[in-house]
Amino acid sequence: MPLHPEYEAMLRALEELDGPKIIEMAVADAREMFRMMQPPVETPVGKVENTTIDGPGGQIPLRIYTPSTDDDAPYPIAMMFHGGGWVIGDLDTADGQSRELCAGAGCIVVSVDYRLAPEHRFPAAADDCFAATCWASENCAALGGDPARFAVVGDSAGGNLAAVVTLMAREAGGPAISAQVLAYPVIDGVNFETASYRDCAEGYMLTAEAMHWFWDKYADPEVRSDPRASPLLAEDLSGLPAALVMTAEYDPLRDEGEAYAAALEAAGNTVECVRFDGFLHGFFAHGSTIPATRPAMEKTCAMIRSLGK
Repeated sequence: MPLHPEYEAMLRALEELDGPKIIEMAVADAREMFRMMQPPVETPVGKVENTTIDGPGGQIPLRIYTPSTDDDAPYPIAMMFHGGGWVIGDLDTADGQSRELCAGAGCIVVSVDYRLAPEHRFPAAADDCFAATCWASENCAALGGDPARFAVVGDSAGGNLAAVVTLMAREAGGPAISAQVLAYPVIDGVNFETASYRDCAEGYMLTAEAMHWFWDKYADPEVRSDPRASPLLAEDLSGLPAALVMTAEYDPLRDEGEAYAAALEAAGNTVECVRFDGFLHGFFAHGSTIPATRPAMEKTCAMIRSLGK
């Protein structure tokens, strides 16, 4: 279907700004630009706490969101891994979606400020996210969470990390993860010849050129076939948590996300794959500014609420 009218308007507005592309900026400037691009969301929650935990490369900052009612405690727990190509993004850029998930699903959200590339290349981000997931699982009771209702959630590079964490948890024999939500995930760092990479190479905000830039900052070509970088290339995808995979019609990553959903299902996992026609990469964070994108967060919240039922 045609691009959604509100996304057409967004692209026109960005074109009129005529500023440099993120990939043309110094990394520090790109990070600041990404922060400025995030729509403000002030969804109220019961409590927000910042803390740090020990990680494999030093301290990992976390931001923990707790619902405003005690009626449903202990709560489900959702790990939140932010997007940004492993290079940009932080706790603040994920604040809006973390709040929406906490309030909408009635769950504790643990948002992870994993190490970023190029200062910390693969597998630093994956190692941090796995360490944070292990910490949250071990501390469920102290957090007020239910270890039997434990999910990982991420968009874009965060979707990659959520998928990777489920593989790492399976190989390590824990922690037990009930569900994974992957919004337009980066899944394959080897094949850039899909139809969506070709058809959506430019003109739809996230470009093929930008994806090459992110991958080059994150991981050398010779390690990208490692399943911790490219989950689609894992030899065995069986025994993984139920998955909700959401893709955008106008996104270079569309086909690899849908290929991963198909591979998960073929390996015997429970999978729901939803393509949002007319949408661009990034829609998971646009619910406050583009109402048509709200079903993505609503589906995520519904999945988290359904855990254990």
